[in-house]
Amino acid sequence: MPIIACSSYHPPWVLRNGHVQSILPVLCRRVTGVTYQRQRIATPDGDFLDLDFSPVGADRLAIVSHGLEGSSERAYVLGMVRVLNRSGWDALAWNFRGCSGEPNLQLRFYHSGDTEDLDTVVSHVLADSRYSLVALIGFSLGGNITLKYLGERGAAVDPRIRAAVALSVPCDLTSSAVAMSRACNTIYMKRFLRMLHVKIRWKMQQFPGVIDDHQYQYIRTFHQFDERYIAPLHGFLSAEDYYQKASSLPFLAGVSVPTLLVNAGDDPFLAPACYPLEPARNNRHLFLEIPPFGGHVGFMRWWEDGDYWSEKRAMQFLMSLVDPIAKR
Repeated sequence: MPIIACSSYHPPWVLRNGHVQSILPVLCRRVTGVTYQRQRIATPDGDFLDLDFSPVGADRLAIVSHGLEGSSERAYVLGMVRVLNRSGWDALAWNFRGCSGEPNLQLRFYHSGDTEDLDTVVSHVLADSRYSLVALIGFSLGGNITLKYLGERGAAVDPRIRAAVALSVPCDLTSSAVAMSRACNTIYMKRFLRMLHVKIRWKMQQFPGVIDDHQYQYIRTFHQFDERYIAPLHGFLSAEDYYQKASSLPFLAGVSVPTLLVNAGDDPFLAPACYPLEPARNNRHLFLEIPPFGGHVGFMRWWEDGDYWSEKRAMQFLMSLVDPIAKR
C-alpha cells in the first residue's frame, strides 16, 4: 500500500497497443487554448531557464516538467496546462536548458537527474508570496527529476509543496536504457538521437575544440550517447555512474508528500524495475498506478473537451488532496 490495484483507464481496443499510444499523440494531437507569459530567470552557475506561465489568478500553482527533448510547447504539456487552468490552477511549464528555442550558455545542458534546475524554478516560485500551495507534475524524464527532487528533500521539502504527479517515468535509468536499445524501439532511438545531435552541434559552435560529433552516426543507444556526452558534460564518471546517481528509484523511500506515479504496463520505454512495487508498498505517500495500457506519455481517450485520461487523472488526484486542505 498504496498500490492502486484497479486503474480507471480503459481505452478502446484500437488503442490497446503501447506503440500506437506512444506515437499517435506525437503525430496527431493539437492543443489549443493555452497562452503563455514567458519569464527568464538566472541559474546559480550563470546560465538561464525560460519559464512559461499560464495564470488564471489563482493562489495555487502546478509546476510542469517535460520529457526528453520536449518543451513547454509539446502537446502533452499544453494539455496538462489547459486542464490545470480549467480547474482553477495557475500553471508553470518550464523548459530545460536548451529546450526553449535557443542554446543555453554553459557547456552542460540537462540530464535525467537534474534536480538543481528544478530547485531553482521551485525557489523562484516560492519567493512569490501569491502562491500558498504548489504541486509538481512531471512527464517521463521530467517525472524522474520530480520524484528524485522530492526524495532527496524528504521531510525537509517546503511545506507549500502539497502533492505531485509523475507520468511514464523511467525510475531506473539502467534498465530503461537497456529497454530502449531493443530493436522494437529503434524508431524512438533514432528520433531522440537526431534531436540530441542538434544540442551537440550547438555546443560545438559555442565551445570550439571542446566537444565534437566525430562518428556520431555510429551512436545507436542511450548508453553510447550518455557515455560520450552526458556523463562527462555533467560531472559523472561514466554512463553507469550517471544512471546510478540520476535514477529516482533509490530516492522513492524519501518522498514525503502525496505523489501519484502512473506507468502504463505496455510502455515500450520501461523495464520491470521502472514499476516500483516495493517502494510504493513501503511508503504511504507514494501511490503507484499501473494501467495495463497507455504506452509512453499516451493514455489517449477523447472527451468533448479534448482532454486525455492522464490529465483528468492528475487533476482528480490533486483536487482530492488539495480541496480538503484548502477548506480547513
